Amino acid sequence: MDTVWPPEAVDLLGRAAALLRARQVRESLDLYDQAMMLGVDPLAIGGERWKAHMLLGEFEAAWTISDQVLAAMNPADLNRTDRPFHQRAVWDGTPFNGRSVVVRCYHGLGDIVQFARYLPLVARQASRLTVQAPEAVHDLLSTFPGVKTLVPLSDDAPLPGISVQAELMELPFAFRTSLDTLPASVPYLAVDAKRVAEQAARLTRRGRLTVGLAWAAGGWDGGHRSLPSSLVERLMSVPDIDWVCLQRGAPLDHAGALPFCDRGPRSMDLLDTAATIRALDLVVSVDTVVAHLAGALGAPVWTILHHEADWRWMLGRSDSPWYPTMLLYRQLSPGQWEAVVEEIREALAGWDITA
Repeated sequence: MDTVWPPEAVDLLGRAAALLRARQVRESLDLYDQAMMLGVDPLAIGGERWKAHMLLGEFEAAWTISDQVLAAMNPADLNRTDRPFHQRAVWDGTPFNGRSVVVRCYHGLGDIVQFARYLPLVARQASRLTVQAPEAVHDLLSTFPGVKTLVPLSDDAPLPGISVQAELMELPFAFRTSLDTLPASVPYLAVDAKRVAEQAARLTRRGRLTVGLAWAAGGWDGGHRSLPSSLVERLMSVPDIDWVCLQRGAPLDHAGALPFCDRGPRSMDLLDTAATIRALDLVVSVDTVVAHLAGALGAPVWTILHHEADWRWMLGRSDSPWYPTMLLYRQLSPGQWEAVVEEIREALAGWDITA
């Protein structure tokens, strides 16, 4: 039977959710607190409160909520195969020390690149580490210290004996990460020099600033993270720049008319993309795997964020504690990309390639 809350509480929850979407986060938390005083179960709104604290950089408060959710969880609900991968909770709170650990990578490629930084930390504690991930990232993950066993992302994949299992994005919680302890040393990805040279040979260089561009993200969010095609052309009209295509997937079909300087077929191999990034002066990317690759490589990268950007980018920051070489360019209001593109155009025009 569904829980029935007082009308005042229901009204507070609706207003709190609207404020959270508008990124008036502190105000939303105040209303969630008022709703709980009226009897709303804290666990029923744990996800919303967790997101709010993470957006504010209050990681410790978010982990307190995670502790409460974990304590209340039925063990039978962990890693349920009748749920989509990204909706599965996996870790039961068991420490990793001296145990055989399987880390499952159930989220997107960008998530995997960002949180793979935790794998060496797990490997140092575990007696054995196995990583289950999409095969598209196996070569990349094999470069991480301690990652020796990789298996495909499938419920039918054979696995060694497991003492503990966790999903990759649960690792910041498992390590009780704070802004002060966040593992942000870069680069934490390695690319073979020969591969970099091969990708560099594809570029037509004219002694100008060489900038890689990814303008579209995956379509699961309705395209909110992607730049409109007219603004991609506007961005690329900055003079004296050699543009290199870092776009992946279906949007590549629309790249033919854009003035890119890279030649030959474009590889979808993540290590080839990483090698290309290594050959550039700068990367400009929307919030997609390309931005994460550049950040993990310690390359200069400007990441373009829509108004309701994910919790990992927090609020109001032009930098990212996850990636020391990254700058953030944010929409000030939903759907308004023009001002962001003009800000980036001005920054590119003022870039001194000799500096």
